[in-house]
Amino acid sequence: MKNKKILLGLASLLLVFLLAACTGNDEATPNESADTESDTHENMDKTEEESDSTEEMDHSGMHHSGSGEVPEGLVDAENPTYPVGSKVMMHAEHMPGMDGAEATVSGAFDTTVYSVTYTPTNGGEPVEDHKWVVHEELENAGVEPYKPGDEVLLNAEHMEGMKGATATIDTAKQTTVYMVDFTDTKTGEQITNHMWVTEDELSSVE
Repeated sequence: MKNKKILLGLASLLLVFLLAACTGNDEATPNESADTESDTHENMDKTEEESDSTEEMDHSGMHHSGSGEVPEGLVDAENPTYPVGSKVMMHAEHMPGMDGAEATVSGAFDTTVYSVTYTPTNGGEPVEDHKWVVHEELENAGVEPYKPGDEVLLNAEHMEGMKGATATIDTAKQTTVYMVDFTDTKTGEQITNHMWVTEDELSSVE
């Protein structure tokens, strides 16, 4: 009898240990799931950061400053809203550090201005809705302005791989365009003779 009781007692203890071990394994599963979810969120955050960095790099080939030399045939505006020397506030986002910057007008010209989509001649993805290219920066441009959907050849060098590229006109409008000097609000860099900003992207400095 004693041996049977001892054996039963040992069997009961063994069963308890087995159940405890199984329960411990079950409890570990939620923790493993939590770790997996945490890793997933971290990976998503890294992907978003890399995406943001890529967006910033899109402007790396842009020539922010210009020589001040304007395209042949571009005519000075006779009575611009913002004459040369005027202080203006910019409301444009062609590049980081531009929107909200105070600028000085260094040139004002009456022309047709276009936003265009093109594939750079040095490779890379198409550049969509690039702002701005003036009529006089198009190869063999005639007197009549182009219309949205027209194909043109770019003769501008605002960005690397732009000159000589075939582009499609996205928008076209007759207006006064401005060349401006300003301080990049992101980097503090002094930008001179930046081409181009349209009149509706500017306001007077009060």
